[in-house]
Amino acid sequence: MSTTTRGGEEPAPPAALGLPAATALVIGSIIGTGVFALPSALAPYGPIALVAFGVVTLGALAPALTFGSLSGRVRGSGGPYVYAREAFGEFAGFLNAWSYWITAWAGYAAIAVAWVGYVEVFVNTGHRTGVSLLIALTGLWIPAAVNLTGMRNTGAFQVVTTVLKFVPLVFMATVGLLFVKADNFGPFNASHQSAPGAISAAAAIALFSYLGLEAASVVAGRVRDPGRNVPRATVYGTLACAVIYILGTLAVLGTVPHGRLGSSTAPFSDAADNIFGGGWAGDAVAVAAIVSGIGALNGWTMLCAEMPYAAARDGLFPGAFARLRGKNGVPVFGIVASTVLASLITVFSYTRFQDVFTRIVLLSVLTAVITYLFSAAAQLYWLLVRGRASLRPGRFARDTVVAALAMAFSYWSIQGSGYQTVYYGLFVVLLGLPVYIWLGRDRGEYGASAPAATAEVRAPETPPAARAARRP
Repeated sequence: MSTTTRGGEEPAPPAALGLPAATALVIGSIIGTGVFALPSALAPYGPIALVAFGVVTLGALAPALTFGSLSGRVRGSGGPYVYAREAFGEFAGFLNAWSYWITAWAGYAAIAVAWVGYVEVFVNTGHRTGVSLLIALTGLWIPAAVNLTGMRNTGAFQVVTTVLKFVPLVFMATVGLLFVKADNFGPFNASHQSAPGAISAAAAIALFSYLGLEAASVVAGRVRDPGRNVPRATVYGTLACAVIYILGTLAVLGTVPHGRLGSSTAPFSDAADNIFGGGWAGDAVAVAAIVSGIGALNGWTMLCAEMPYAAARDGLFPGAFARLRGKNGVPVFGIVASTVLASLITVFSYTRFQDVFTRIVLLSVLTAVITYLFSAAAQLYWLLVRGRASLRPGRFARDTVVAALAMAFSYWSIQGSGYQTVYYGLFVVLLGLPVYIWLGRDRGEYGASAPAATAEVRAPETPPAARAARRP
């Protein structure tokens, strides 16, 4: 598909990703160093966190299925951005692009922070703040350099790192379960909250583990045969991660004493050491976690550039994000700008926050859930308003239930993020309003301009909601 920006004739980037690379992107974006650090972040809640993980897993499948369905309805890169724009108009599209962009570079920073904990198994074992910060910045800029070389190299790098990261996770999710001891779990609910409150709070942290499930839809314009490959990559990748996550976290909670787990910076390494009674196993897991982190940072760097690229082609983000460089069509400005912002929030976090990982995680979750909520609403709009007559009753009922569950799950996730996170999250989201005004968009009426250049709607009989709303 060839598309152009509103202000020029620049061609769309080549579709260089097949199903393996798209699936690897989903898995690689979901499984970073977050899963390697989450057992420590969840330790204050006790084993009840596993209940939260199970609830989040079931809930995450609803957005995954919704994204898969939407990718077949609306073609092109942008994912949540194009879905919201086609259903509800330009301002909704901008708001989703802005929120997801914040998710991408803030989550990018969170992965780097968790990645540092495993690098420091080998260097800076005293965790000196200045050295930790330098390591984190190095981890941010290596993947940026890989992305700047082009999509083919980025996709190949993603496949290799995804394969390597699965080895220790599969080991802990299988062999590690044989070494679980009940005494290590501690109190079932160690948070001193009510059970529903503990599950909701732990779930808000656990949800970070699934951020990235929308990755294939965000880069759909770069995927070959996106109508088939994007939905499959999304669902296959999410299911694979779900199995590994729950069993691996259970193994860590059951092999590292609860009193030590909360202060651990490398819980999977500690679990491996406890299983084998020596340091070599923990070192091997740490190496795999380092590779995993680099792979996840590589994928998120791509997402950091692709979402604003899609919006910029429609005039809803600064034009610099839409410029491609070189024969491989690299969005250089988006990659560099997002990495700079991730670097700044990393520096700020290391100098201002004590619980660095958890704070950035919650901010990333909140801004991501906003885009999930809009995507679920877009799916419900198309089903209930535009597409009911064209779908078989069984398919209509299934898609409606899944979209409703995705919407309910998104609301629940916002509630579990806590009022302070919602406060800061709302602040950074509303910072986008001056940008929207500066771009000269018509804020008072949805769909005031032409349809998205990046979106190729499969069924022309289903125009944006704005057009329907303006009919007498």
